[in-house]
Order: sequence, then structure tokens, then C-alpha cells
Amino acid sequence: MTIRVVVADDQELVRSGFAMILDAQEDIEVVAEAADGAAAVEAVARLAPDVVLLDIRMPVLDGIEACRTISARSSCRTVMLTTFDSDEYVYEALHAGASGFLLKDVRRDDLVHAVRVVAAGESLLAPSVARRLIEEYTAVTGAAARHGLRAERLEVLTARERETLLHLGRGLSNAEIAASLVVSEHTVKSHVGNVLAKLGLRDRIQAVICAYETGLIAAGTPSGE
Repeated sequence: MTIRVVVADDQELVRSGFAMILDAQEDIEVVAEAADGAAAVEAVARLAPDVVLLDIRMPVLDGIEACRTISARSSCRTVMLTTFDSDEYVYEALHAGASGFLLKDVRRDDLVHAVRVVAAGESLLAPSVARRLIEEYTAVTGAAARHGLRAERLEVLTARERETLLHLGRGLSNAEIAASLVVSEHTVKSHVGNVLAKLGLRDRIQAVICAYETGLIAAGTPSGE
């Protein structure tokens, strides 16, 4: 099965470079390039790709708003392209429905891997980057007030599902969660699915955000604790 991709970035060299790398793969086809967010939204609506790469900062319509619109109108998975100039922009992108994000200086193999992972329904959970950004942002944006949401939002989860969310928040893979809970990976997949469904979350990255926002994991807590 061929993964259909739209690449959107206002910098032509970045856009064409990413498109060239992806199009060279046997299982990936770049169906369109876009120089702004509005053009990206139109391309997704017209071509129904599996994945769209969106620069966070683009003219006409920025990447975050484009991501929000695409997430609301289609099943296309979104990966944000960023230089990480602002943690807040990355956090907003995740809330808008992004399934992950990549640095613009990403290595060729990592770019290809990211597209395949997201197309398969997973998320780009890079604990060394994503979790740190989320921790830093939640720590300075009224975390204490948000913790009041914990009882109301998480009470729908069983004890085991809450444990699963805790491990998701720490960036563990299904295999690592299975080892920790002493269950099979199939059981973990079932728990993860239940957590996402019950909490109305799009994917694992939004589960990470939820774990911090509800206070299940305190911002700044090391992942090993």
C-alpha cells in the first residue's frame, strides 16, 4: 500500500527537498506540495492523502490553524515541521491535532520513518523532545488550576487504564508498558485503545498531554519515577 503525502512549507528548498526524499521511497508518493496553510488544506480536501507535513509558520494560514482544520475535516494525519523556536507553538500544534513534529534539519532516514509511523496510526513520541516541551509548558501555564480536572476527566478509567495512561505520559512504548504491567502487548493495545476512546483523545501524543494536564504526572517529574 502506497502512503500518500502532502508537503507544505513556504520555503521552497525545504519543501522540495522533503518531497524529493519521500518520493524516492517505493511505498511513499508525494501527491502535492503547498506553499501556505490554505493551499495545504485545499490539497488535503481534494486529494485525501494519508499524511500531511505542515510547517508551523506559513503565510495566509499558519500551520497550527491548517492542522486544526485538517484534523476536524478529515482522517489525514498531520506532522508539524518546526525549528522549535517556541515551545508554545509546538504545544498548540499538538492540541490542534498533530500526530507529531519534526525538526526541519531532520535526517533523511528519520523523515521517512516518521511518515511511515504516522501513516500506520502511531504518533511521534520522542521523549527527549516532546515530553520535555510539554513539561516546560504545563509548568508555567496554570498547571495547578488544571489539576482540578483530574477527578472529573479520569474517573471514567479503570485502575489498569489509569496505569496505562501514566506509562503513556512517560513516553513508554507498548512493549515497555507490557513489561511493566506484566501483560501481553495485545492487552496493552487494548488498554491504550480504551484510554483514547474514553477520554476522547486522537492519539498517544494527546494522551501524553492529558497525563500532564490532569496532574497524573507532575510537570518536571523524571520519566523513571
